[in-house]
Amino acid sequence: MSTALRDSFRALHEDGTFLLPNPWDVGSARVLETLGFPALATTSSGFAASIGKADQHVTRDELVAHVAAITAAVGIPLNVDAERCFADTAGGIGETVDLLADAGAAGISIEDYDPASGAIEPISVGAERVAAAAEACARHGIVLTARAENHIYDHDDLDDTVARLRAYREAGAEVVYAPGLTAPDDIARVVSLGAPVNVLAVPGAPPVPELAKLGVRRVSTGGALAWAAYGALRDASGELQGSGTTTFRARALTADERGAAFPRKR
Repeated sequence: MSTALRDSFRALHEDGTFLLPNPWDVGSARVLETLGFPALATTSSGFAASIGKADQHVTRDELVAHVAAITAAVGIPLNVDAERCFADTAGGIGETVDLLADAGAAGISIEDYDPASGAIEPISVGAERVAAAAEACARHGIVLTARAENHIYDHDDLDDTVARLRAYREAGAEVVYAPGLTAPDDIARVVSLGAPVNVLAVPGAPPVPELAKLGVRRVSTGGALAWAAYGALRDASGELQGSGTTTFRARALTADERGAAFPRKR
C-alpha cells in the first residue's frame, strides 16, 4: 500500500482527538467512510460475528483476508485488531505483522490477554511481545498500539495497567490503550504517560468532548456498532413477525446514502 495512508494515520495522533469507528465488514466500512470518518479500525468480535464465529475464534488467514477486502474498498487508513498477533513467538508475531502490512493495514494493535490460558500475561512477557511487534511494524511504517486488557477481564488494578502501558511504550508501542476505563481520573492518569491514548467508548465513559479535554487522542467503538446493527435487525424482524408492519424502513439508509456508499461504478 501507499505509505501516504500510514503517514496520515500517524499524523492523526499528533494533535486533537479523532473518532475511530469499527466496521465489521466491507459494507459497514464503506458506509462509515462516506460519513466522513478519517480512519477506521477492525473489530475482532464484530468481524467474528459476521462470519458466524465467536470472538477470539477467527483464524489469522481469515483476518488477513478481511483486512485486504476492507482496504481494497476504502481510501482511508485502517487499524487492525490483531488480538495476540496469532503467535506465541517473536518470529510468529513478525510474520503476522508482515501479512497484515501486505493486506494494507495502517495500524495494528496487540493485546496482553491469552485466551488459551485465560489469563493476562506477565508484564515482562507482554513487553517482549510488544517489542517484537514494534520491530516488525517499524519495517512497514505501521502505527503500533499496545493494549492492556485488565479492565475488560475484571482485573481493575489501575497501578498494574499503568505499569503495563509504560512498559509497552518503552518497548516500542506508539499508542497505548486500556479498554474498559471509564473514570476521568483513571483516563487522565493513562494520558499522563505521554503517549497517544485510545479510549473505548463504553457506557459510563465520558462523552467524546470530555475525553478530548482529558487529552485522549482517539476514541474507538469496538464491537458496539456491529451489535447495534444486529440489534436493529432483531427489532425489525420482531416487528415484521409481530405486527406485520415495516416501520423499520424509515430508519434505513436513504437511496442517496446507499448510492454514496455503494456506487454503481467506482
